[in-house]
Amino acid sequence: MTDLILAGGDVITFDPRHPAASAVAVADGRVTAVGDHHDISEWRDKRTEFIDLGGATLTPGLTDSHMHPAMGLDMTAGLDLSACADLGAVRATLKAAAATAGPGEWILGWGLDPNTFGAIPVGSDAIEDVLRGRPACLTLFDGHSALASREALRRAGIDGPRRFGSRSVIVCDPRGNPTGHLLEEGAIRLVRSVIPAEPLARRRARLAALLRDMAAAGLTGGHVMDLDDDAIALYDALDADGQLPLRLRLAPWRRRPRAGATVGQLLARQGRSGRLWSVAAVKLFIDGTIDGGTAWLHEADCHGQSTAPYWQDPHDYSEAVRVLAQAGVQTATHAIGDAAVQHVLDTLAKVVPAGSTVRHRIEHIETLPSDQVPRFAELGVVASMQPSHAAYYTRADHSDNWSRRLGEERAGRAWRCRDLLEAGAILTLGSDWPIAPFDPRGVMAAARLRRPADRPDLGPVGPGQALTARQALHGYTTAPALAASAGHLNGRIAPGYRADLTAFAASPLHTPAADLPAVPVTYTIVDGTIRHRAS
Repeated sequence: MTDLILAGGDVITFDPRHPAASAVAVADGRVTAVGDHHDISEWRDKRTEFIDLGGATLTPGLTDSHMHPAMGLDMTAGLDLSACADLGAVRATLKAAAATAGPGEWILGWGLDPNTFGAIPVGSDAIEDVLRGRPACLTLFDGHSALASREALRRAGIDGPRRFGSRSVIVCDPRGNPTGHLLEEGAIRLVRSVIPAEPLARRRARLAALLRDMAAAGLTGGHVMDLDDDAIALYDALDADGQLPLRLRLAPWRRRPRAGATVGQLLARQGRSGRLWSVAAVKLFIDGTIDGGTAWLHEADCHGQSTAPYWQDPHDYSEAVRVLAQAGVQTATHAIGDAAVQHVLDTLAKVVPAGSTVRHRIEHIETLPSDQVPRFAELGVVASMQPSHAAYYTRADHSDNWSRRLGEERAGRAWRCRDLLEAGAILTLGSDWPIAPFDPRGVMAAARLRRPADRPDLGPVGPGQALTARQALHGYTTAPALAASAGHLNGRIAPGYRADLTAFAASPLHTPAADLPAVPVTYTIVDGTIRHRAS
């Protein structure tokens, strides 16, 4: 019995035994046959749904290897400030919001670019007058820092510096007064904890709409790098109602010692699952961000910052990884600075049991010395990267905040996607939404162009690190499956593989990179079920 047949287009299988085809049969959520139009009559029966691809190109389903759907609901509440090119635009947006806000009502925003502040430090003094005394919390685009107004600080009881068990910081002026700039989770959480919670029903509706939009962009799955609060309940409720349109692999956080879930509690959560979601990894942090001065570099940035790990004792991090690795649990570590990446590689080289088949991961890898590049392949460590971050938030002339902090040499080894791939590493791609847009067509275009697809006026950032069209598509299909130890289930169109499929109106391998974001997704199919059909 065949449930679904797709034919009448090109099929990119990523199966070396059958690399190209024109027809695919599906039953019970799995691909049952791959062939051409001559085979269709053998597959089809009375109950089979037939889809004429109309010349579209069918690929294995796209998977975003680093995303934050549920957490992103909080981070994207309020005003989208990502289009504000300078401080004047930020102020105008906030002024308009304050004019319509009720007395004491919070003003929230996200996507704030620190480059908009120019030469002045990030601080609430630049926006207090337009807020008119209202509480405000604006998340900066890196997600690791925020700007809080004086009233927000007052409500959170923040009146000076504090000690944290991590490298979180309440930035203060020379007199010890908070500037409003909050670095890392420990500091940001103080303000977020006093913001009124969004009703659960509204959160569920927003999450469902977000995931539908992701499916419409061609995504069939995602590696979710967080699992906090009500997230499992949200995902499970959508799954039970048939409203979960993506296959999600969830990785709860291991925070610093004596904060959040213990390693034992995280081990107990592994294996929990629904039909389309599962808990199957643990996310850790070894540093913060270069833009915020909280990354871990071998040498300080131009402000004398980014010299220490997120965990005050990195040996505690290494011990957590050892316990998880010996239990056979995949670790995914946020490591952006060169010292951070090296420490994670050194740790994995020491603690991963001999013969382990678990592929551990490093997320982001923004600046990487040449001597560390081959170690990814040597150790079997997955490089999980977001090339759109380089394209959207840095500039070829190194005039941006990220590059200025690092200096020419370190900024010149940014997001070394091509080098890692050519050295034999598994390179898996993602967006890190809501830090950057989730649309995989834009991310793949950025991986090929090393600039935003719609900005031909900008020079490419590290053009030698550009990927080919096939490498970029591989990074969204086969590579995520390999990274999840699911290469026998996903990432190819072959008999026995899950029927997670994406159809493009034009081939992603032959479409010019600048045109790729505008190519319509005609079908998105997850587990043999059509989750998006273009009108």
